[in-house]
Amino acid sequence: QVRVVESGGGLVQPGGSLRLSCAGSGFTFSDYDMRWYRQAPGKERELVAAISRYSGNANYAESVKGRFTMSRANAKNTVYLQMNSLNPEDTAVYYCNAVPPGYAHGYWGQGTQVTVSS
Repeated sequence: QVRVVESGGGLVQPGGSLRLSCAGSGFTFSDYDMRWYRQAPGKERELVAAISRYSGNANYAESVKGRFTMSRANAKNTVYLQMNSLNPEDTAVYYCNAVPPGYAHGYWGQGTQVTVSS
């Protein structure tokens, strides 16, 4: 059974940091591309960061470039999203997506809420 579980969300003040984790099980983690999405209230889900199964290099949305860092630890079946210099516009539910080879989307987690507020 495939499972994708996010954790690490919470309430943080503007300028603060959080690290999200996404743990996968039930599939060969190292064979999957991994992505972080977010969805703010009243807005469409948007791609935040993606890391391929081939390399440790990640790509980022312009809105988070230079502030967020995505990494993967295949030995732990986990990807991370380090978020620095957070601002209220980063408030959203953050979702992890595990994408198998040849597919546009894959398995979703339940999401973790990130709220940036003073």
